[in-house]
Formats: sequence, C-alpha cells, structure tokens
Amino acid sequence: MEETVSFEVRISKAKTILEKLMDPTLPMDESVKAYQQGMDELKEAQKMLETAQVQIQIIKNQEH
Repeated sequence: MEETVSFEVRISKAKTILEKLMDPTLPMDESVKAYQQGMDELKEAQKMLETAQVQIQIIKNQEH
C-alpha cells in the first residue's frame, strides 16, 4: 500500500536533494540518481499543486 506524501514533504525532499547535488565530491552516477529523484519529487509536487488549483477553481465556480 502506497503512502501519500504531502506537498511540503516533497518540496523538502527536493531541497535536500538539491543540496546533495551541490557537493562537488558527489560521484557522477550518484548525481544522476539524485537528480532523477529530485525531478520525480518535483513532478509529483507539481501534480499536487495542479490538483489543488482545479479544486480551488471548482469552489470559486460554485460560489457564482
């Protein structure tokens, strides 16, 4: 069963990965893996943001 991760946690994970990527001693293969993980976190966060925007628009439309 997959656990839902909050938007804030995903952004925090992406920031942590970015800090890791700034390390000049990080081997290339680890850099590539970290980059992919960071992009995955940001992609999921973007989906969550888009869903929230749609929900807000639906609420606004119901008010009229």
